[in-house]
Amino acid sequence: MHDDTTALRQWYAEGLLLATPIRHNLAIVDAFAAVPRERFLGPGPWQIMSDKRPDDPFTTPDDQPHWLYHDVLVAIDPARRLNNGMPSFWAHNFDHLDLRRGERVLQVGAGTGYYSAVLAQIVGREGHVAAVEHDPGLAARAADNLAPWDNVDVVAGDGRAHDPGDVDVVVVFAGSTHPAPLWLDRLADGGRLLMPLTGDDGIGFMLRATRRDTAFDAAAISGVGIFHCVAGRDTAAASRLQRALTPRRAPAVPWQRQPIPIQALHRGDPAPQDTDRVWYHAPGFWLERQPAQGIS
Repeated sequence: MHDDTTALRQWYAEGLLLATPIRHNLAIVDAFAAVPRERFLGPGPWQIMSDKRPDDPFTTPDDQPHWLYHDVLVAIDPARRLNNGMPSFWAHNFDHLDLRRGERVLQVGAGTGYYSAVLAQIVGREGHVAAVEHDPGLAARAADNLAPWDNVDVVAGDGRAHDPGDVDVVVVFAGSTHPAPLWLDRLADGGRLLMPLTGDDGIGFMLRATRRDTAFDAAAISGVGIFHCVAGRDTAAASRLQRALTPRRAPAVPWQRQPIPIQALHRGDPAPQDTDRVWYHAPGFWLERQPAQGIS
C-alpha cells in the first residue's frame, strides 16, 4: 500500500523500534510502517492523549494524518474513554509473542481494526487473523477498515466464546481476571496466549502463557491499564489480584518495575498440597509462583 504518508509511516515505525524498543522481531517495524493509522480512526481532527498526561487530551488543529504518527493514544469514543491504544505498548507486546509468517491468530477486542491490520502484516498472506469485537458498531467499522486485508476475518461477538479452531496465538485487548477455557483449548503446542489480567480498577499486567504439550509456561510482560473484557470478570478473583499487586504499586517503587513472581499457568483449581505454590487463582486456572519468592 503506497500513498503520500509512506515515508511518514516509516519514520513512525522506526521511532517505535527505538522507543519500545523492539528487540526480537523486526517484522513488527515493517508492519507498523505498512498500515495507515488514519484509515482506522475516522475523520479528523482527532483527540490525542500522551502517556505522560493521559487525562489531558489534545485536539489536533486539523485533519492532516501526520498528527497520528506519534506514539500517542487516539480517542475512538471519548465518552467511553475508548481509544486506539498506545503503539509502543502493543509493539512491546507483539515483540514478546514471537509471531511468525503463516501463523493463525485470534485477536479478542479488535476495536476499529488497526492492530488487526498490524497483526495481519506480521503473519503475512499465508497467515490468518480472526479479529473478534463485542461492540457491533465497532465490529462493522473494523470490517470496512480491514477490507484490503484478505487474511483477516472480523467477527462481531463474544471473544471469550468464539471458537476459531486451532490457533498459534491468542492476543487479548481487554482485561479479564482469568482466561477463557477456549483460548487455552485452541492453542496449538508451542502456541502463545497474551492477555491483560486486571483488577476491578482496570490495572494489572500482561500475562504471557506458552503451551508445552499439556503444560503452560507463564510470565508477566508489562503493566497495563485497560478496559474490562465482557464476561471475563470474577469479583472475588479481582480482589485477590489487586491485593497481590498492591506491593508492586507503591508510589515509592512503581509496581510496573517490580517482577511478578510467576513461572507456570495451571488449569483447574489448585489442590490443597499446592497452596504454597499459588501466587494467584481465579475460576478455572491458577498461577504458580517462582521458587524462593514469598507469596504476595
